[in-house]
Amino acid sequence: MNTNRRTAGVLLAVCVATLSACGQSGSTTGSIGQNGIGPAQQAGKALDDAGAKATAKVQEEVGKADAAARQARDAVPNAVEQARTNLNQVTDKVGQKVEEAGAKMRESAK
Repeated sequence: MNTNRRTAGVLLAVCVATLSACGQSGSTTGSIGQNGIGPAQQAGKALDDAGAKATAKVQEEVGKADAAARQARDAVPNAVEQARTNLNQVTDKVGQKVEEAGAKMRESAK
């Protein structure tokens, strides 16, 4: 979700910068820039570049999320086994305490 906001912010900033640049005539050749392309082409190129950067950033974030999900999935069997081991230990200890309590009750009943 946060990546979508960043992407939208980047695209908005590029659009504003591009639109503000379109109204300026930076040379004596009229609206054609020094590299021979007009404001619409410059704006299109800027939008294409911003889209490519945003796409690359989104793909990077998706890759990180996939790696984290994979790592979590890989850890689940170990966590389950550890929980099972801990539960068995606790069960054994509780059983032992119950036996000790029973023995004390028998001893005090004599």
